[in-house]
Amino acid sequence: MRYAILVVLLSITLGLSAGASDENSSDKEALAKEYFAMWAKTQQPQATEEDIERYLAFLVDDVGHQHLPYDPDATRSADGKKSLLKGMMYYLGSHTEYGATLNNITHGFNVVVIKYTTVSVGVHPQTGALIEQRYDTIEVLELEGDKVAVIRKYSE
Repeated sequence: MRYAILVVLLSITLGLSAGASDENSSDKEALAKEYFAMWAKTQQPQATEEDIERYLAFLVDDVGHQHLPYDPDATRSADGKKSLLKGMMYYLGSHTEYGATLNNITHGFNVVVIKYTTVSVGVHPQTGALIEQRYDTIEVLELEGDKVAVIRKYSE
């Protein structure tokens, strides 16, 4: 009888753990999709400062950002979000065409990895040079609760 009770309790515990894990997985999947959609929106030719603010709402204030090979340091700093805002505002509206396709989402403990393909055409805001790009990107999003704490971006 004790063995039967132990088996039932263990089954319930494992079932609850699996359910929590499934819920956590679906939360991370939803976060990844929403994050990607907002990121892509900030890159559109008609993107606005409000779009950037909505994207930044996914991030902690001291977010770390690494974009190899351009930005090699992901150290978190108190003005991390403000720095991203400044950089994103500099390039706001520089695309004349932009398309992005989310290819894959993988997640684990406090991390979500997204892989996407982008095609963009635009004019560099400082040099005026025409820029045409097509590349695959992998972003590793390190999470703190329901916010992104570190972004590690790898693209060609």
